[in-house]
Formats: sequence, structure tokens, C-alpha cells
Amino acid sequence: MEILLEQIIDLVDEYKSVIFWLSLLSFFIFIFSLVSIKWLVALIPIDYFVYKKNSKFKTKYPFTWLISMIIKNIIGYLLIVGGILMLVLPGQGLFTIFIGLMMSNYPGKYYIEKKIIAIPSILKTINWLRKQSNKEPIIIN
Repeated sequence: MEILLEQIIDLVDEYKSVIFWLSLLSFFIFIFSLVSIKWLVALIPIDYFVYKKNSKFKTKYPFTWLISMIIKNIIGYLLIVGGILMLVLPGQGLFTIFIGLMMSNYPGKYYIEKKIIAIPSILKTINWLRKQSNKEPIIIN
């Protein structure tokens, strides 16, 4: 038992800087998720899961649309990575992954989102967050 404890102390001492940077990253991801999740959930249109809409912005301003899609996807993928980290670190991991999935573009996205939002606990939590922002609940039928 004593040998194991010494090995753990040696490991922590050896990787002090890595542990520090991972802790700092975890802290910033946690703060970012607390600040952004409620705001991002409030941005979801009430009928987003009822029917899919085409973007007028895409046809009117293609270059601006492309730049905004790149930025949106980078943020989405960062949220997915942060959510995965939060599954083992403090934070709202599953909801952060869900928001990241909604922000990112990939084949089959709409189908996956509809399946995830149909899970009662997720829908209840998202609608609770929307209520905190004075938004109506999301319709899924």
C-alpha cells in the first residue's frame, strides 16, 4: 500500500505541469459551458424539430455564410470535445455534447438530433433551460 502511494505521488510530481494545464482547461470549459449553454439552448427555434428549413442567408450571402459555418463548426466541435471531457470532469457533459452536435454540420445530423431530443430527460432539461430564458418549450412532433 505504501509503495503504491509513493508511486502515485511520484507520478503527480512528474506530471505536475500536465495536471495543471488539464485542470485549467477543465475550469475554462466548465465556465464556458455555464455561460453559453443556456444562451445557446434559447437560440433553438421552437419548431426546429418539426420541419427542416432552408437557409435564405446561404443563397443571399454565400461567402459570409461559409465563414459563419466554419466558425460555427469550430465552436460546435470544441463543445463536443469539452462535453466528452466533462463526462469525467465536472460539468454538464451530455448537454454540452448535444449543443455541440446541433452547432456542427455532418451527414445525418437532423435525424440524430431528433432521436436525441426525443429522450424525455434531455427534452425536459432543454425546455427547463429555455424556460429560464423566457422561451417557449421546444415542439418535437
